[in-house]
Amino acid sequence: MKQFLLPDPGEGLVEADIVSWHVKPGDEVKINDVLVEVETSKSIVELPSPYAGTISKLLVNEGDTVDVGAPIVLIDDGEADGSEESPERVSMLVGYGPRTGQSKRRSRRRSETPAEPHAAIAESFGTHLPVSHRHDHHEPLQPVASEPVGPPLPQPGSPAAEPVPTGGPVLAKPPVRKLAKDLGIDLTALTGTGQGGVITREDVQAAAKPAPDARIPQRDTADERVPIKGVRKVTAEAMVRSAFTAPHVTEWITCDVSATMELVEKLKLHKDLAGIRVSPLVIIARACLLAIRRSPSLNASWDEATQEIVYHRAVHLGIAAATPRGLVVPNIKNADRMGLSELAGSLVELINTAREGRSQPAELAGGTFTITNVGVFGVDAGTPILNPGESGILAVGAISRRPWVVGTGDRERIEPRWVTTLAVSFDHRIVDGEQGSRFLADVAGILSDPATALLF
Repeated sequence: MKQFLLPDPGEGLVEADIVSWHVKPGDEVKINDVLVEVETSKSIVELPSPYAGTISKLLVNEGDTVDVGAPIVLIDDGEADGSEESPERVSMLVGYGPRTGQSKRRSRRRSETPAEPHAAIAESFGTHLPVSHRHDHHEPLQPVASEPVGPPLPQPGSPAAEPVPTGGPVLAKPPVRKLAKDLGIDLTALTGTGQGGVITREDVQAAAKPAPDARIPQRDTADERVPIKGVRKVTAEAMVRSAFTAPHVTEWITCDVSATMELVEKLKLHKDLAGIRVSPLVIIARACLLAIRRSPSLNASWDEATQEIVYHRAVHLGIAAATPRGLVVPNIKNADRMGLSELAGSLVELINTAREGRSQPAELAGGTFTITNVGVFGVDAGTPILNPGESGILAVGAISRRPWVVGTGDRERIEPRWVTTLAVSFDHRIVDGEQGSRFLADVAGILSDPATALLF
């Protein structure tokens, strides 16, 4: 047997969640066949098999959280592992030690002839031996009689109640029988959900509830509890760390981006961008990359250990993406060195991969500046929180038609224009108000008049 230990799918990870098994016991696998999908704090990763052979046993279930280095599956590679009589033979099953001798298990006494179902169950609840000894329970159960339920007796001094109809033999504990009598429930009409068909207290209580009116829509009012793990857990920890470590400052600007919207329509028809989805986000990303040239402190980080500010020479542009697993921020490496066509293609690929949950750990690490587009949800603006290790993040609000004053003097007028609100948050230890303001004004200026990008 070969044990496959959970590897570290990404640098520095200590655990992962089992998402789905691609194999089951008895399946034949080859080297590099995908065994399982695991979700780390950064992404979903497929783990290939390092061995060829037969799947012997899955040691963990889907949904389990497993530490890196723990065994998750046993694979029989077909190699001889020694004679059965050899005292050196060691079983690879988890929880077993060396096998040093033969052992026999005492057979369980069985009836010579098969009994009727009710009789067999009733026998298992006999009074001569506790149920825990017969069924390996840790908690002894009270004996349950198997005689038919008789009509309920009236309480002393109270008028006789209507008799409850009775049926055939039922299995229920005395307290459950008393509850059924008090509630006027016919036990013979119930189907037990307990072990061996035993009627439980919950079965009786459910039968006592009035049937819901079919004309009234029913809704579940019970609270739902969801474990905090994976991306959600890491995001929460990162946001708390960022909010209480870096002194945030946020500035806002509302600008007319009608010229950018016209440019996007023209670029959609350009032959160099054929087959690539062009959106305003591409122009916004390009504007940020150009503005960082004049405000490099927005592309820096604070090194607490060395008490230094690190100015990054390359811009690894992060794009916040909402996914079913939570918020992730993959980044485009060296985005500042890309042309518009390459940047547009990289943005589409990055967002699609993130939404499918296939972003790799390397794509989620090392970002230097982030854009979060809250406008896709119809939100006008927001106050973004910095990604840990970054000094700047830009939030883009919804681009919508609004009345806007254009022209000056005698030519001043109100027109419907495409308008959006931008908000930049920055680490005030690294970025001064003047630098943050200039960056935001540069981005807004490029979006208002894309031709000004030639000045950068």
